[in-house]
Amino acid sequence: MNDFAAALRQLENAGVEMFDKQFYFTWDRSMAELEATFAVADALRALRRRNISPRVFDSGLGVSLFRDNSTRTRFSFASACNLLGLTVQDLDEKKSQLAHGETVRETANMISFMADVIGIRDDMFIGKGHTYMREVAEAVAAGHQAGVLEQKPALVNLQCDIDHPTQTMADTLHVLHQLGGEQPLRGKKVAMTWAYSPSYGKPLSVPQGVIGLLTRFGAEVVLAHPEGYEVMPSIERLAEQQAAQSGGSFRRCNDMAEAFADADIVYPKSWAPFAAMRRRTELFEQGDMAGIDELERQLLAQNAEHKDWECTERMQALTKGGQALYLHCLPADISGVSCTQGEVAASVFDRYRDPLYKQAGYKPYIIAAMIFLAKVREPAAALRALERDACPRQRF
Repeated sequence: MNDFAAALRQLENAGVEMFDKQFYFTWDRSMAELEATFAVADALRALRRRNISPRVFDSGLGVSLFRDNSTRTRFSFASACNLLGLTVQDLDEKKSQLAHGETVRETANMISFMADVIGIRDDMFIGKGHTYMREVAEAVAAGHQAGVLEQKPALVNLQCDIDHPTQTMADTLHVLHQLGGEQPLRGKKVAMTWAYSPSYGKPLSVPQGVIGLLTRFGAEVVLAHPEGYEVMPSIERLAEQQAAQSGGSFRRCNDMAEAFADADIVYPKSWAPFAAMRRRTELFEQGDMAGIDELERQLLAQNAEHKDWECTERMQALTKGGQALYLHCLPADISGVSCTQGEVAASVFDRYRDPLYKQAGYKPYIIAAMIFLAKVREPAAALRALERDACPRQRF
């Protein structure tokens, strides 16, 4: 009861209108809108824990399109849709007319006749993913305006080439609950660091999303990576501007130990260099598969030069009191478990396993909150009605 009431007060205090808005990047949303999203996620979570159904839809469809492999985000989207009463249908491009050259506009309208939300993950090629999401959103908006669609589906960015808002919002909500207090991130040192992986091509959207979000909370954010593993310059500039506005700080270094020193939160995660991902996109556009294979070989060799970038017990000991909160979007490359050597030592990962699973557990609620706010005109009133009616989620 208290958790729900507190979340409702936070939502009302935010005083925002998010109906019919798309959620592309966290930095496009005001702090009040971010707080409202956190509040709705907490409220939905509180209702479910009390066995109260949070279903605001009696029917409808949530369409998912994943152009990259996914387990957590795929199931989180399905869970979020089901939580609110929507059925999920995955759009498999290989089994659709997309394989025959169907246009984005046609596909977007054909899948949306009874769809209330479309979730898209498209993170593999620089300049492509976010662009595609906007094309889909514009197509369904035009279809709704023309009377083709009875409703305009909301679009949720389940990860693009620039940002991963559902992941970083879930990460942040987890941190806020772990730390507690009025402004739990203010003055806290956050180390977003590259870490070695024996695989290639991990997207930039997680590190970019982290520095693009946590710099808004007054945190002291450090982006650390070996030379040559830079992220998008525009996102670094954004992080600098946001840190200055929030009273925090942002800087970059090329030393993992320096980033870990006295850190309150560490997020060691592998990613591919921005320059390499941009080159990969160029090769793909040229149809040069041999060139992509050669680029992968070069990058794997480059990764292997930095095997010392690992979250070990020694690194963790450098953090504040040796007790920094360890974050990862999962799956992590665990040394001696999922690979010979990787991002994190097995002993460190095992110690933080339960908190990591809790971190991941916020994502379905964050996605559900994004859908809820985009589709419900009066979210506070709707949440009150759900609590008042108290329809049991599980009857027996």
